[in-house]
Amino acid sequence: MVKLQLPNPGLEDRIPSHAELEVLEKEEADSRPKWDNKAQYMLTCVGFCVGLGNVWRFPYLCQSHGGGAFMIPFLILLVLEGIPLLHLEFAIGQRLRKGSVGVWSSIHPTLKGVGIAAMFVSFLVGLYYNTIIAWVMWYFFNSFQEPLPWSSCPLNDNRTDYIEECAKSSPVDYFWYRETLNISTSIDDSGTIQWWLLLCLTCAWGVLYVCTIRGIETTGKAVYVTSTLPYLVLTIFLIRGLTLKGSTNGIVYLFTPNVTELANPVTWLDAGAQVFYSFSLAFGGLISFSSYNSVHNNCEKDALIISVINGFTSIYAATVIYSIIGFRATERYDDCFDKNILTLMNAFDLPEGNVTQDNFEQMQKLCNMTDPTIFASLKFESCNLETFLNDGVEGTGLAFIVFTEAITKMPVSPLWSILFFIMLFCLGLSSMFGNMEGVLVPLQDLKIIPPKVPKELVTGLICVGSYLIAFIFVLKSGNYWLALFDGFAGSIPLLIIAFFEMFSVVYIYGIDRFNKDIEFMIGHKPNIFWQVTWRVISPLIMLVIFFFYFVVKVNEELLYSVWDPRYEEFPKTQKTEYPSWVYAIIVILAGVPSLAIPAFAIYKAIRNCCQKKNDDTGLMISTSETSVNGNLKYSA
Repeated sequence: MVKLQLPNPGLEDRIPSHAELEVLEKEEADSRPKWDNKAQYMLTCVGFCVGLGNVWRFPYLCQSHGGGAFMIPFLILLVLEGIPLLHLEFAIGQRLRKGSVGVWSSIHPTLKGVGIAAMFVSFLVGLYYNTIIAWVMWYFFNSFQEPLPWSSCPLNDNRTDYIEECAKSSPVDYFWYRETLNISTSIDDSGTIQWWLLLCLTCAWGVLYVCTIRGIETTGKAVYVTSTLPYLVLTIFLIRGLTLKGSTNGIVYLFTPNVTELANPVTWLDAGAQVFYSFSLAFGGLISFSSYNSVHNNCEKDALIISVINGFTSIYAATVIYSIIGFRATERYDDCFDKNILTLMNAFDLPEGNVTQDNFEQMQKLCNMTDPTIFASLKFESCNLETFLNDGVEGTGLAFIVFTEAITKMPVSPLWSILFFIMLFCLGLSSMFGNMEGVLVPLQDLKIIPPKVPKELVTGLICVGSYLIAFIFVLKSGNYWLALFDGFAGSIPLLIIAFFEMFSVVYIYGIDRFNKDIEFMIGHKPNIFWQVTWRVISPLIMLVIFFFYFVVKVNEELLYSVWDPRYEEFPKTQKTEYPSWVYAIIVILAGVPSLAIPAFAIYKAIRNCCQKKNDDTGLMISTSETSVNGNLKYSA
């Protein structure tokens, strides 16, 4: 085993001993928040870990990386990267009983930057995450209509035809891009604030404030609903989905592995990144949550249970989503076939019901033999179920375009729409609880806000500040800004923070000390699996993912998708290069959190050098003695 440990003077003075820890727990019983019961803690962690990414990012990655083949690297990296880091965060938070900034500065003062970086990431991700909740609320409010407003195109001003943009695309596309976002054709064209989205954003931050007003005392109550309801809704959708025509086509497509994808490095890269997203690792929220536990809570068992729930949720959600996608693809396939059948029937004046999907090819051959000239002039659409199933949409497109289109084809569609957006709202809100904790606790640890200021006021200030900055997401170019934040704020910084977390515990805090801490807390030492993953495998995997991610991103042309009705291939989105000023925004989003770690370490080193010089000067003064004439002379 690797026994390397870097020198760490003064560590014993910075952390409480095991005996002091039990006394400290009793002393803090009244002053520090704690969980009402174990279920409340577990539901909060599950709610934070299981978020919107499990519902729309994981199914998309499965679809784009060989279906079931993607689950192989995902589950391997979940075991070798996700679970070890989750256990480490739980254990170190519980042992030191502090938030992310407090934990890392206790291990070594120069590591305070790790906690600051996690705080920055939580703040930046929270900004756009709550905007998605605002979009969900807008769709939820619009679901109380029959028919749903995205089920058909609106008429033009003359009421003689459909609006051209909608007629060229589809009702769901038009409602999303025009009625909801009122999107511009460039990130440069900011446009004005969309008041309906601003109202929803106000509601989203208001609800979050009410739920987090007193930290875990209020979020702990909310999670009984927000963490359990999504599973109920997913189950209802699965039962409903399985009764729809073609749903099994989607599920079979999802679980049919394309093994050649395993040789593609990008598949493993995306699987590693998805583990971070789905576990909410390196945000700091999980460390804070575990710090409110009893000293002797079994954090190892908690990590294993939450990991199993998380992995199961990703696969379960993907199954539900693809049962609906299978239904949607089959509906589109049938519509395509019906158009072809109608074309053939009209051209050759065939009786209704004579041509079906089963005998279509035979009828084509027969008609071709009857009159080749007429048959040659006919234009048939290409109908392929595989193509419709392969029409993958990521993220917001999956929720607000694909799923909403499928819902319009269901009986009692408003009911299914209400259920779906309630589920998304709960998933998003419970994840935001962890993001708020990841910002609030570090601010308290950094002593930026005086301890006398009430927690309700601090939470309110954070919510108001975030709300005002989030105005950029409700402009006409808001969707482009959100995609930018989503692509860079929670990617590279999370990998860097996670690597430093594991390296700090193993090689600066000391793995032997950490093993003894865990033995004290749960009654036995971590087994060989934890030892090998913490010391070697997990840090190595993170370095490899970081290296490949960096190489891929550097060589990749930075493009974004633009919705432009004037584009030749409309309704496809146009891939456009970012303007040059966006690179400065990318540096801020990905660079500031990442550079906070070395920047604080350098600042601390310079400060220590200056203090050492002052101490040396003080030592010279203190060792001076008075000369015969009364002047000072230095003995040094």
